[in-house]
Amino acid sequence: MERKRVLIDMDHVMADITSQFVEYYGRATGEVISKDQLWGKPEDLAFPKPELIRQFLHTPGFFRTAKVIAGSQEVIAELNKYYDVFIVSAAMEFPQSLIEKYEWLQEHFPFIHWQQIILCGSKRPVTGDYMIDDHLKNLDYFNGERLLFTATHNSQVEGYTRVNNWHEVHQLLLGEEKIANVA
Repeated sequence: MERKRVLIDMDHVMADITSQFVEYYGRATGEVISKDQLWGKPEDLAFPKPELIRQFLHTPGFFRTAKVIAGSQEVIAELNKYYDVFIVSAAMEFPQSLIEKYEWLQEHFPFIHWQQIILCGSKRPVTGDYMIDDHLKNLDYFNGERLLFTATHNSQVEGYTRVNNWHEVHQLLLGEEKIANVA
């Protein structure tokens, strides 16, 4: 029996990009912004000087130094035992992010083989059974089960199976009943 395929986004799902924005914004402006202030606001409008957010995405080191989202390493390692896991991240818009994202994955997720990494421009051609992502632009076209990973910018979105953290991903995809069906 062929294993089911799980596609996992990096930014805001595995890598804490929101904390990166907050940290870089504070360094650039001296203003302290809390993550709580960002809930329900689009990323590009959540900060008083949104033009800085675009600059950060082009700043060397931005993607490379992001913190790991709690629980992601353990749950993805477990998913990797039962599913065909692919890390799928849009990286072409910010070309320096290609090597930074690859190096970040090698450091924090060494069990992910290079053949499981898809750094692309658009996720539309990528197919699978499940997609875990924080952006509707990636989930809307996907034909499999769409799992919306909660982030500050999507907290008001409805109509998707929402997962708020990696514990919930574990329950949904690795619960005893689910494992019996995929193993």
